[in-house]
Amino acid sequence: MAITLRRDDWVVAILVGYIALFSAVVVEVSGRGLLRWAVYATVAPLVAAALLPLRHTLVISALSLAAATCIYGVALPVISVGGRVVVVTGVALAGLISLAVCKIRMRLMIARRRLSLVSEASERLGRTLDVTQTAWELAEVAVPAFADYVSVDLFDAVLKGREPPTKPFTEPVALRHVAHRPDAPARTDDELRAEKKEELRDVSLPARYLAACAPARASYVDTTDIEGWPARGHTDQTDAYRMHSAIAVPLCAGGRALGALTLRRHRPPYAFDTDDLALAEEIGTRAAICLDNARRYARERDTAQILQRSLLPRHMPEVAAAEVASRYIPASHSVGVGGDWFDVIPLSGARVALVVGDAVGHGLHASATMTRLRAAVRTLADIDLQPDELLTHLDDVVLRLSTESRPVHETADPDTDDTVGEVGATCLYAVYDPIAGRCTLASAGHLPPVIVTPDHHAEIVDTPLGPSLGLGNLPFESVDVHVPEGSLLALYTDGLIRERHRDLESGVQELLQALSIPEPSLDGRCRAVLGALLNDQPTDDVALLIARTRVLDADHVATRDLPTDPAVVADIRAHVSDQLTAWGLEDAVFTTELIASELVTNAIRYAQSPIQLRLILEERSLICEVSDGSTTTPHLRRARTYDEGGRGLFIVAQLAERWGTRHGRHGKTIWAELITGPAPASGPGQ
Repeated sequence: MAITLRRDDWVVAILVGYIALFSAVVVEVSGRGLLRWAVYATVAPLVAAALLPLRHTLVISALSLAAATCIYGVALPVISVGGRVVVVTGVALAGLISLAVCKIRMRLMIARRRLSLVSEASERLGRTLDVTQTAWELAEVAVPAFADYVSVDLFDAVLKGREPPTKPFTEPVALRHVAHRPDAPARTDDELRAEKKEELRDVSLPARYLAACAPARASYVDTTDIEGWPARGHTDQTDAYRMHSAIAVPLCAGGRALGALTLRRHRPPYAFDTDDLALAEEIGTRAAICLDNARRYARERDTAQILQRSLLPRHMPEVAAAEVASRYIPASHSVGVGGDWFDVIPLSGARVALVVGDAVGHGLHASATMTRLRAAVRTLADIDLQPDELLTHLDDVVLRLSTESRPVHETADPDTDDTVGEVGATCLYAVYDPIAGRCTLASAGHLPPVIVTPDHHAEIVDTPLGPSLGLGNLPFESVDVHVPEGSLLALYTDGLIRERHRDLESGVQELLQALSIPEPSLDGRCRAVLGALLNDQPTDDVALLIARTRVLDADHVATRDLPTDPAVVADIRAHVSDQLTAWGLEDAVFTTELIASELVTNAIRYAQSPIQLRLILEERSLICEVSDGSTTTPHLRRARTYDEGGRGLFIVAQLAERWGTRHGRHGKTIWAELITGPAPASGPGQ
């Protein structure tokens, strides 16, 4: 077995050799100026005082005094009694001075180390707003500079961002062993982190220490002391390293205990003293503040994430226009929750709106902004606005939100004001029509979507890039593109392609390459895209929405142009009856006939040509639409007893599941939807 000598051992060996060599030389030259040689007997104690700890300095001083006493007091009789006394006394005084100097040097050294340790703790602790990482930083600071073994035990509520339990603790408390670090160079940090540290332990911590938030110090001489320390499950470390003293410091912040820090020593020959206790308390106080900040941040982040996830669609609606899948990946803990969102909104005429957006900033402010914008988009989509018109109205909403978020008073303190910044966002709004096989979309500062044709060719849709929401008074432009049946439309936020290790152009190329790889299921394609573009936890939130388009052919759509003649209403009833009978919907003939006749009658009476009737058959519903060239919006009203008209829309509203009006560029369309099949079972959200 190899023996490793430390620097102090080498210095001691050299000084002992020097004492022996000096003694031999003095004896050899006895009788020739011995008193002049006596001054060199004080060299070893003085050197030891400058280089060695107190215990070693005491040994060297004792050896020097013993050697001088033997040589000058016994071995050399030629020296007078006065000379002997002078030499021995001088060497003894040199030893005493060496001990005093060594003690002062050691105190100064310990003071410098303590100041350095406090400075290092201030610098390293709290660099990340993560409770577990902060606990490990605390362990790394304390070992080996201050202790030989350290463990950090926290309440389970602290790790989850909740408030810690209140004092006093009348029963044994449950602490989670978060971090520990022995002074064992052979073990790596990965090995230490891989150990079981997430297991709940029933730990008995002295109630008076946690309740008072006061540190404690004890010796391991009495084994009963071990059972009272926070890491009772690590008594094997006490036996393995022969630890002789320990300090327990409750980690308290804001008058509440978050957990406990335990420090142990086995290698130094001296136990922890009162100064060490004060130093441990100082480090524990700084660590507790950082841990409490991380806990509060975790609580805010979890709240924002819960808010965001609760408002994102949990279930993708089943629509005839497309099959849809989505993924949402939150950013890393160090960044915070963002304002990314996506949505799938069924529209009239079997159409579907695909939305993806990104609110500016992170945290609760971004989540709240996202919530309000998503609600606004749904409200505007419900009145069937064109994509460019919808973004114009949404821009006005963002401007109003920005005005509301500003301080009411000009003298408001920005540090205490509740606002967190200006409101802004990007948004892409696309409407796909499965009957025409076309998609109309507009962008407000958002990245353009990707279309993947059935032959797996992926390309960026050439979309006019409008200004971001919140700038105001700037126009938006829509684009209409043909989408072949079975194509994929991929909408995403910039967190998917914008990473530190690549630029935006490279990210777009990687996205196109990932989307062009054949994959039968949309869920599998989402997983493949995220796996190809994201390495670890993303630095920004990621929202991905993929839709596989469908087309409703002539077997599902019946269209008929109508003249402005009231006599055509009877023909319409017959046409509706024949068409529904051909579709196997005999049970819905009467209701649909009545709705169609009322809508056509209103169009002939109050609107203008061209007038068109269209029946759309979906899997579980039937849609009846009547279009005309007028832009006048009809209003539902309750007719009085003796009124001759005004009951048409009221009858439609009573018979239909849903009804509404949408305006186009050349008129309007009144539509009514009837349910013809069982309600779909919603699939899980992604």
